[in-house]
Amino acid sequence: MASPKKPKKRVEPRFDDAPKRKRSGGLSATDDDRAAPPRKKTATKRKTSSARKPKKKTARSRRARLGLTGLIGGTIYWSFILCIWGGIAVAGVVAWYGAQMPSATTWEIPDRPPNVKIVAVDGSLVANRGATGGEALGIHEMSPYIPQAVIAIEDRRYYSHFGVDPIGLARAMVTNITSGRLVQGGSTLTQQLAKNMFLSPDRTIGRKVQEVLLALWLEHKYSKDQILEMYLNRVYFGSGSYGVEAAARRYFNKSARDVTLPEAALLAGLLKAPSRLSPARNPHLAEERSQLVLAAMREQGMVSDTEMTAAMTRPATRAAAYWTGSQHYVADAVMEELPDLIGDVRKDVIVDTTVDLVLQKFGENAIRDLIAEEGKAKDVGQGALVSIDNTGAVRAMVGGYDYANSQFDRSTEAKRQPGSAFKPFVYVTALEQGRTPQSVRNDAPIKIGKWTPENYGGKYYGNVTLETALAKSLNSVAAQLIMEVGAGNVVKTAHRMGIVSDLEPNASLALGTSEVTLMELTSAYVPFANGGYRARPYLIRRVTTLDGDVLYEHSTDNMSRAISPEVAGMMNQMMAKTVTEGTARAAGFDHPAAGKTGTSQNSRDAWFVGYTANLTTGVWFGNDDGTPTNKVTGGSLPAQAWKAFMVKAHQGVPAAPLPGTLGRVVTPVARPADAPRPPAGVGGEQVRRDTYPVNADGTTTSSTGGPRPKVGVGESSDSKTLIDIIMGR
Repeated sequence: MASPKKPKKRVEPRFDDAPKRKRSGGLSATDDDRAAPPRKKTATKRKTSSARKPKKKTARSRRARLGLTGLIGGTIYWSFILCIWGGIAVAGVVAWYGAQMPSATTWEIPDRPPNVKIVAVDGSLVANRGATGGEALGIHEMSPYIPQAVIAIEDRRYYSHFGVDPIGLARAMVTNITSGRLVQGGSTLTQQLAKNMFLSPDRTIGRKVQEVLLALWLEHKYSKDQILEMYLNRVYFGSGSYGVEAAARRYFNKSARDVTLPEAALLAGLLKAPSRLSPARNPHLAEERSQLVLAAMREQGMVSDTEMTAAMTRPATRAAAYWTGSQHYVADAVMEELPDLIGDVRKDVIVDTTVDLVLQKFGENAIRDLIAEEGKAKDVGQGALVSIDNTGAVRAMVGGYDYANSQFDRSTEAKRQPGSAFKPFVYVTALEQGRTPQSVRNDAPIKIGKWTPENYGGKYYGNVTLETALAKSLNSVAAQLIMEVGAGNVVKTAHRMGIVSDLEPNASLALGTSEVTLMELTSAYVPFANGGYRARPYLIRRVTTLDGDVLYEHSTDNMSRAISPEVAGMMNQMMAKTVTEGTARAAGFDHPAAGKTGTSQNSRDAWFVGYTANLTTGVWFGNDDGTPTNKVTGGSLPAQAWKAFMVKAHQGVPAAPLPGTLGRVVTPVARPADAPRPPAGVGGEQVRRDTYPVNADGTTTSSTGGPRPKVGVGESSDSKTLIDIIMGR
């Protein structure tokens, strides 16, 4: 029997058995798994092959798009995370440095350093002194070009930001990165003000954070105009000038109220680098920077094309390297004296002085012109001038040839030998002891110990009156007189009349060998001009606050009797001849005047101190190092400068006789501080009638009517002549 056939084993399709090239990641069937005619199969294969290629590209594109989307999404995600952590870090830094600052409730604007405004007798400005160098101005008082120029170049979005300018900061960062160096700063004007007022200049993260916090506080507490005003009154403009008023005075010699467009552009340009761009140091760089400011102003519509073109045509100018003008000698003297009058200056003050700026300019020109014309030929490099009225008020004070080159005040600080300009004190002492202008002495060579005084030029005149001896400045007669009256008494007379320096009581004192200042020597001549009263020189009349509170006022009782009216009259009689017939003939002009020349040894110092009934003026010429001049005497350059000054000072002033020359004694009266200004150089005075004529026999009549004993050569008196002393009689 036949065995039954085994049924065929069923073969299930497996994907693992398919060729590798036909494998698929999912459940699918190939063309071989489908029943189809061969002809159709080929076509299908071709068609399928061509249809699958786009599917592969679509998948790749989809995967690329998914990858790019994932990258962007990841970047956004992590950026967001970083921003959160960065914000936390910034908040932490701000909190850390903010915690080191005082509580905001205690913040307040620090006081601006006090300014000392020094004014002349007519209220015009002499100078500003103090840490700032200028007074504070309201923004409405300044030239409108100044705030416009500063905003245009420093902070063009000033009126739109909140104290910090993110746009400007970002722009500055981009510019600095692309330039590879620090080209721009992103600080606003508010931030700069905060830094200047509260913070140190250190470049640290902490200071920058504090700067931002303070800027936000300023914007919250003050208006934009208030912040801008504080900034402009405090910012540094170079050359020691803080604030626009100080800078305008420094560079343009005018107030910030009157600054023009090109000048405002120059000031605004300085803020980038005040020292380097200062027109006193580099005018061309300053001008180039101002052109950029003008262009920025035009770009922002602040000025027209015509205005910008006109401003750009102004050439660069160099400001003086230092304050210029002789009035600054006055300002320095005021600042030296002020603490003794009011103590430390803690607020803005106004100092009213006695100086007349018209006379001050006359004096400055008199010194400068002569040195410019004859200084080189005469070997003279410096000069000084002081003019004082009959009450002691200093009307002009020129301390040197050029303040910009030398701030040393030769009128009050330099002590030098006055030479024969000291002789009047010897003659005053002699007159007080009974001698008269007609008393006679023998002008001849003499020897006192080892000292042999000689006349200038070696010429002697024999018997001469004291009047002639003083007019001709005869040294031998002056030496005889000091031996007769006593050197100690001459010292007392000089101190009584206004000399404050120590004097050596020896015979050579008669020829001015002890050193004095021009100020004290000039003030010691004032009793001759006012009829015998010592008037202590003073510069400061009044000191007030801006609110009008009086901190100091000059007392009117600064005068005292120094010499009698009779002696003053006789001295005026003698010294008037010095101008008309003696060594000071170059000083004569159409007003009655008197004075005395002086020349120290080897012509190192040349002096002339002269006076009218209105003004007493002293002049000195010489060299700072004490080198001899080229035979300059008191009767040459000093007398010429004195005349140049006094002629202009007395324009429009009626001629008046000197006290005692026509039977009048002038008693000066100190002018009240609030009195109106008198004519140039004239002190207030009233006339008191007293007679003290010189009698025909050489005697004089005292103010009480009693006769004075006559004294002459060989006549009996309480005083001995030099011959008596030498002969032992």
